[in-house]
Amino acid sequence: MKSSRLPGKVLKPILGKPMLELLIERIKQARRVDRIVVATTDTASDDPIETLARRLDVGCFRGSEEDVLDRVLQAARQHAADIIVEITADCPLIEAEKIDQMLASYQHMKCDMMMNRLDGTYPPGLGLRIFSRETLEKVNRLTQDPVDHEHVSLYVWEHPEIFSVYHFQNNLDPKYWNIRLTVDNQEDLIFIEEIFKELYARNQGFDLYEIIDLLERRPELMEINRHIQDKPIR
Repeated sequence: MKSSRLPGKVLKPILGKPMLELLIERIKQARRVDRIVVATTDTASDDPIETLARRLDVGCFRGSEEDVLDRVLQAARQHAADIIVEITADCPLIEAEKIDQMLASYQHMKCDMMMNRLDGTYPPGLGLRIFSRETLEKVNRLTQDPVDHEHVSLYVWEHPEIFSVYHFQNNLDPKYWNIRLTVDNQEDLIFIEEIFKELYARNQGFDLYEIIDLLERRPELMEINRHIQDKPIR
């Protein structure tokens, strides 16, 4: 709720529902996910997030505001999670089918982490990272760098000499690699809301290719947030 660029963004309404609720709706469609846990902070400003999680009947863990790695790790311990699918709450267009595809691959492979945006060939806002709690425990032991603890799995993919990371390939036209499907500021929110207005009523679980079809018909929508740049991690 304390986002510097768009305060309260995870509960901003889209079609009358909090953005986080729309994300949870989509994750609930994933067949291979056993439990959804919202890992928020223990500050009073995030009380409404816990209230929403309870209403939607999903788990909620509250921990450190600054040490997100510890927060996620403690949530995984509390809920006895062996495998973690890391999803940030400002990405309301995450695809349930992609979650299932990647989990199926991860469970048949021997790697420390699987991710689908390692080479930038998948739009920001649809990124998934899958790793075991054991991997996260190891990261917690190896680094105390505040940046590593703010960005939960950063240390894993930055240290291929320690961890094996598998890139889940995507065959997407390069012109769509940089569509911003994440919400960092007001322009992003307007863009995402336009997508939901067009597609949600027909199919609540609409996927990337339906979004692309929409943008082919209405290319002017991409101009809403094309100028926005991500903040550097380091």
